Amino acid sequence: MKYLKGKTVLITGGGSGIGKIMVRLMIERETKVIIWDINQKNIDQTIAEFSSKNNVFGFKVDVSNIEQIQETAEKVTQKIGTVDVLINNAGIVVGKFFNEYSVADITQTMNVNANGPMLVTKSFLKGMLSQNSGHICNIASSGGLISNPKMAVYAASKWAVIGWSDSLRLEMKQMHKDIHVTTIMPYYINTGMFDGVQSKLPILEPEATARTIVKAIEKNKKMVTIPGYIYRLTRMSQAFLPIRIFDWFAGNVLGIYKTMEHFVGHKK
Repeated sequence: MKYLKGKTVLITGGGSGIGKIMVRLMIERETKVIIWDINQKNIDQTIAEFSSKNNVFGFKVDVSNIEQIQETAEKVTQKIGTVDVLINNAGIVVGKFFNEYSVADITQTMNVNANGPMLVTKSFLKGMLSQNSGHICNIASSGGLISNPKMAVYAASKWAVIGWSDSLRLEMKQMHKDIHVTTIMPYYINTGMFDGVQSKLPILEPEATARTIVKAIEKNKKMVTIPGYIYRLTRMSQAFLPIRIFDWFAGNVLGIYKTMEHFVGHKK
């Protein structure tokens, strides 16, 4: 969506991390911003930070809960209006071997990371279709491009997002709708979510990452990896290298398969 001024933007996970940065960037573009977050304290702090602005709204929502999504989406539509830009940013990660996962770990990760974006989008897509205008930006992960030990379910959830998101883009195109879909696939971001990760490749800084995402929306980009070479590197390597050689390259040369060995994540 090239012209964001005056548009209504909803950001899930907008109370912290890159979500909070994107709230600021959208305010700078003179948009009306709606924050969805599971943490009321984060919502309040973010709104207080931008208290001089009248166009910032916050709602406590668990995006793994379909009833909360539907009820809050209805409130948003009635009180604020149609959402023009939706950024599905909320996400969680459990970093352990798959055999150590509880059933709750699996279902919660899939519900937040994969089902959440689909259900939130479903709740606002009707309004976009009615006005034949909108932009949906889905924050996936480079973990949806390459497998990695100790993040099997996280990777599965992000593979799901990538497949759904780009299929949705094609559906909007086939339906001749002026609704754009952008899929973002970043590497590890230095927000605390992946504390303890050790990587040979540079870990992304939140500010630069958030700016890249917003610019991708403004330019109606279809699929964006951050950094840009990740997509080409993984896809070309997977296409031309035998699995055994690719595993050696990803594991030993790039060091990707060892990045989660010292993962601790957010400290409670």
